[in-house]
Amino acid sequence: MGNTRRLWWGLAALLIASFSVLLWSGSKINQNKPPMPERVVAEDGTVIYTRADMERGRQVWQSIGGMQLGSIWGHGAYVAPDWSADWLHREAVEILNMWARADGGMATYDQLPAGERAALQGRLQEMMRENTYDPATGTITLDMDRVVAISNVSAHYQSLFGNDPATAELREAYAMKNNTVPDAEHRRTLASFFWWTAWAATTERHMGADETLAPDRPGVQEKRVTYTNNWPGEPLVGNTPPPSTWVWSAFSVLFLIAGIALLGWHHAVTHGHDDGHRIPDRDPLAALKVTPSMRATAKYFWLVLALFLVQILFGAMTAHYQVEGQEAYGYALSDVLPYSITRSWHTQLAVLWIAVAWLGTGLYIGPAISGHEPRFQRLGVNVLFACLVVIVVGAFAGQWFAVMQKLGIPNNFWFGHQGWEYADIGRFWQWFLFIGLLLWLTMVGRSLWPVLTGPKTDTKAIVGLLFLSTVAIGVFFAAGLMWREHTHISIVEYWRWWLVHLWVEGFFEVFATAVMALIFTRLGLLRASTASVAVLFATIVFMTGGVLGTLHHLYFVGSPTAVIALGASFSALEVVPLAYIGFEAYHTYRLGKATPWMQRYRWPIFFFLAVSFWNLVGAGLFGFLINPPLSLYYMQGLNLTPLHGHTALFGVYGMLGIALVLFCVRGIRPNQVWNEKALRLSFWSLNVGLALMAVLTLLPLGTMQLLAAIEHGYWYARSAEFMQKPIVDLLVWMRVPGDTIFSVGALALIYFMVRLWVRPKLEEPSLHGAEVEAG
Repeated sequence: MGNTRRLWWGLAALLIASFSVLLWSGSKINQNKPPMPERVVAEDGTVIYTRADMERGRQVWQSIGGMQLGSIWGHGAYVAPDWSADWLHREAVEILNMWARADGGMATYDQLPAGERAALQGRLQEMMRENTYDPATGTITLDMDRVVAISNVSAHYQSLFGNDPATAELREAYAMKNNTVPDAEHRRTLASFFWWTAWAATTERHMGADETLAPDRPGVQEKRVTYTNNWPGEPLVGNTPPPSTWVWSAFSVLFLIAGIALLGWHHAVTHGHDDGHRIPDRDPLAALKVTPSMRATAKYFWLVLALFLVQILFGAMTAHYQVEGQEAYGYALSDVLPYSITRSWHTQLAVLWIAVAWLGTGLYIGPAISGHEPRFQRLGVNVLFACLVVIVVGAFAGQWFAVMQKLGIPNNFWFGHQGWEYADIGRFWQWFLFIGLLLWLTMVGRSLWPVLTGPKTDTKAIVGLLFLSTVAIGVFFAAGLMWREHTHISIVEYWRWWLVHLWVEGFFEVFATAVMALIFTRLGLLRASTASVAVLFATIVFMTGGVLGTLHHLYFVGSPTAVIALGASFSALEVVPLAYIGFEAYHTYRLGKATPWMQRYRWPIFFFLAVSFWNLVGAGLFGFLINPPLSLYYMQGLNLTPLHGHTALFGVYGMLGIALVLFCVRGIRPNQVWNEKALRLSFWSLNVGLALMAVLTLLPLGTMQLLAAIEHGYWYARSAEFMQKPIVDLLVWMRVPGDTIFSVGALALIYFMVRLWVRPKLEEPSLHGAEVEAG
């Protein structure tokens, strides 16, 4: 118990320190965020935009899907351009062409001699990077040439988001439906919001004294950065990676190597000793009494499969939009289900079905561990299930009405589409889900309470960690409620990544670790005291990088150098435990082969093994590929991002969700013969399909985009000119084999579940005990 107590104190100290620094980082981002001006005026005093214009433009952007149609500051979808980078490049080219006609007599800037182009580019950088914001009046003053360029670029966007035949081809390339924004005034204000995001990306912010560690050099101006730390890369305006991205990327590699060395030393010292633990001759869970509430969780797992299947369907539609734009095999699908809707539902369903799998597991595992069925527990399970169905149907319907511009801007924030990737549903539905999670927390907690308040046992530490992770899952969803409709976008991004990174990737990971440990200890495969120490230590190692690793998502939203340093350093530490994932996989495999009766749990074990593999590849290799600041400077919002997203989100959390579903189903239907062929087909199809999706499309396409971004600027890697190349079309079509095989795996899993309920076959009694060994 001494080791366990010290680990508890260590975990508490780590979390207090980590969250203190994370909150401090949020305050620094708040201080350094780009200002939202009250007015934008020309040199002659003419008002170009007002704050009301830009605020309304942001509301319009959110109502049409926001980050699900193109991206802002690199966060969002990948078919349409990043609107910040696109506007920035278009405005710069407009000004240069204007000057080329006036000074050089040439029709375009590109036709000028190299020396004249260099001179005009220097002039452009001086004008666009200069910060003319006056904090006293809240006014940005612009050069008249820039005002003309803004007018021309705004006209382009008003045409693009309307129904103008002149931009019809571009709308198709961007997978945008005609009349995405039918109201002309809304299109004008939308353009003003895009301009502000581009202004922040090219305007140098006032830097504090602690912004650089480089020694001063007389007569040389220090390197200045924009509000977005020079993101996106744009050679015309001098947006190049700042020195901090180089320095802290190098240090992140050092932190990674040092962390792996330390963990390797610990592993060598503490592992490999035989503790003399004897595995039971019979399955300890074979005689588990399934309570009414445990049996009632079966509907959660059916909902998991339904949501999973629908998610795959919308994923296929979303991918196909990249090839045919507004159509699907000749049918004008965008008139009914625009790209921003199919992608919204595809990304949200991924999180939803995985979350439902874990919610169902929590409700099942509580009474299974304690043997206690609280009063009205079954009713609570059924009520929560009904609430989940209502939330999914209501939230998705509200998003459809929003994107189709049938809901109205005043109602959008609460009932429509918030526009923030992975946090898209209306605020009303977020509150509804938060209340549902608190209900889930209460039900899991009351079923575990007899263990938590009872006498000390070897598994009490694991149960305590499971309960605390349950509390964190229920409470930390409130991070998605921390912003309001007009909260600054930098602050929204800060809290949004609390939700996406900490809630999904952090506390669900701890929950899963505790559940897996409890499963193996209840099966008698691990000594409880050993498992308790191992789980607490694993949680400390994971959370060491996990909490502050959140900051690697925030390099380019107004973060100062200190936040970049913290994000780079601690996101590298996130990868450290994944370097030893092979040991965990081998250990899991050994447990699966430890005794003949473990054949009953063969396929949950195999899916646990898949979790280990994709943890190493998807979260580890592909995660570290994009996480260092210099890497992310060029890769953010390219197809290397969904390469990490797909292989980590489904490969780790999806596979884990399926493993937990199978384990719970084994308990709910304890004496059923499992269809091994269906599960084998499902397992290999899901894994092979995911691998083909990554290797045949996302990795090569993302690499091509990366080279284009480095060579020509970020705007080009996301442009229609690049994304409509024949090689890109071919790579997108190469998703078909992987997607097809993956879909077969999902259908095989559903077939397996149906057979358990529709045509069940009972096991022989010998399969539960030592008779198998004798045979």
